[in-house]
Amino acid sequence: MRIGIVGLSRGLYMAGLARRIGIEVIAVCDADSERMADARAEFPEARATGDWTELLGAGLDGVVLANDFDAHAELAIAFLDHGIHVLSETAACASEDEGRRLIAAAERSTATYSFAENYVFHPHTRLLRKSVDSGELGALTLVEADYLHSLSPQDTAALIGDPAHWRGRIPPTAYCTHTVSPLLDLTGAWPVEVSAFSIGPDDARPAAVVLAIRLSDGTLAVARHGFLAGETGSHWSWVSVRGSHGMAGSERVTGEEAWSVRVRLEGWAQADGLVREQIRVPDPYVADDEPIDRMAEGTVVVLEGFRATVEHGTAPLIPVHRAVAASLVGVAGAESLVTGSRPVLVPDVRPEHLRQEVRASPKRLQ
Repeated sequence: MRIGIVGLSRGLYMAGLARRIGIEVIAVCDADSERMADARAEFPEARATGDWTELLGAGLDGVVLANDFDAHAELAIAFLDHGIHVLSETAACASEDEGRRLIAAAERSTATYSFAENYVFHPHTRLLRKSVDSGELGALTLVEADYLHSLSPQDTAALIGDPAHWRGRIPPTAYCTHTVSPLLDLTGAWPVEVSAFSIGPDDARPAAVVLAIRLSDGTLAVARHGFLAGETGSHWSWVSVRGSHGMAGSERVTGEEAWSVRVRLEGWAQADGLVREQIRVPDPYVADDEPIDRMAEGTVVVLEGFRATVEHGTAPLIPVHRAVAASLVGVAGAESLVTGSRPVLVPDVRPEHLRQEVRASPKRLQ
């Protein structure tokens, strides 16, 4: 499998992992000369260019889009229209129009679109997936996730206030897929409406936000992301799932234990009447007979899934409709934020057969 990488900040890291699992990187692209120099040194045989359009005819099987957060849809559509499989590393779209055009491109293409949302496949989220799938938690009622960074006020302001950087361009709600996508995956539901709330004194440009999301199965999802003091120095991710019989949540600690999950099952829901509580530790994830670094596990799973899609025709781990739905939570959240946190409907981008199922069973949305 031969791929190109567009965007060599995060992209060069992904290129190294791709090479480790046997994917050939034959092209690299970035407008930044320093990043290009680093890429040439690491991948001297790869074609190097500052113009992504040159990769459309470069003989790629697939492309990893790791360019600016808010600039993926145009590139993804172009590569799909050229029959090149796409793995998109951040938000699928910055507007409903972009999202619908991306879905249309994926549906007409001979290639596929995959969403590289690695937080769905990190060790703690995979443990939670097993807990949910086992049925031990009962019917899900509340799911929560945080993706938070602890920076000084000066560093935060410099980052989100820089109009030359993509973080200075996007709405405060936009960077939500590290929280929203795991919650959608764990529930199997779709976002219906969202209310967004700012955290901190700067309502015009808050450093952090809370999203309250009503899902299609009636579950409430709460997502927090941005910059808040006091976060641990781990992976800045915390996920919790509550059900009618108990709860499971990742540990909010530092180091290796941050990837573990605490599960509590209520005694009244057990046949023997006894409360069960335990800490579950993820097994190592192995590639080339060596354990993968915990922080890299989710990305390796995504890359392996992309290879299986391209080489064997397996379904994308996160397909285009799911990717666009998660991204549009941030778009609808931006509208909510500037209109006094009122609830805003998330555009319905489910495949037609799923929309018909909901119309046939309207109580699911009540």
